[in-house]
Amino acid sequence: MKISEILESKKTLLSFEVFPPKQQANFESTVKTAKELCALSPDFMSVTYGAGGTTRENTVEISAQILSFGTPALAHLTCVGNSLDSIKSTVSEMKKNGIENILALRGDIPQGLPVPLDKDLEHADILVKILKQEGFCVGGACYPEGHPESQNRQDDIENLKYKIDAGVDFLTTQMFFDNNMLYSYLYQIQSKGIHVPVFAGIMPITNSSQVSRMVKLSSAYIPAKLLSICDRFSESPEAMRQAGIAYATDQIIDLISNGIRGIHIYTMNKPSVAQEIYRNVNSIISAINS
Repeated sequence: MKISEILESKKTLLSFEVFPPKQQANFESTVKTAKELCALSPDFMSVTYGAGGTTRENTVEISAQILSFGTPALAHLTCVGNSLDSIKSTVSEMKKNGIENILALRGDIPQGLPVPLDKDLEHADILVKILKQEGFCVGGACYPEGHPESQNRQDDIENLKYKIDAGVDFLTTQMFFDNNMLYSYLYQIQSKGIHVPVFAGIMPITNSSQVSRMVKLSSAYIPAKLLSICDRFSESPEAMRQAGIAYATDQIIDLISNGIRGIHIYTMNKPSVAQEIYRNVNSIISAINS
């Protein structure tokens, strides 16, 4: 089922994300994680795509497994570092496996590859056009605090508009930890004529060491409240885990209360964390959709 169709029938969607293993020996473990998450009946599950397509086969295979578990799959696909022939091959493979939804991403430039292989595939809007022509429901990424490579937020929004004009059906945000950042961002993109549904990307912080990694990866602003939690419970793993889940739950409830169309949880392949958050918010989401 296409995510655009699900959006027509529900006010708020809940989805999870998993990433394929880099080592084939961990493949079955990832499938097991996906199956446990599918048992929660999310509206869809997304599967990431390694830099330069390094996990392409596993992305397609895990997405197909998710479909076999009765859950719509959103397969990620990047264009930078890929050739047009490679993308066409992957698209064909996805179609054969029944995948209808793709998150179109530029992707990070792999180390040792200073420029894209194909100059016509430098930006995600080109990929969006290709995928729309092939009949996919297409999602795009957005950055409430600005893309790390953008000079400022306005430039970032202008670049986002290219993807919207190319036919993006919905957007999923990079992780953020201060909801006010998202609300300000939504106001700004709507003022530029961007009105597609936006899914809020939530990353539960269950150990204090994650904070420095998240800042490095996404340059996300860490609110004083979350910093205090990490400082207070850094030496108590179980307490930190519980506090991190509570913080993410609080974020989600506030977002749902303010009309956000979707909650997308970056699970880090930890089904137990997603399960606890699900139990905390399932009745709330059900009430909104009833």
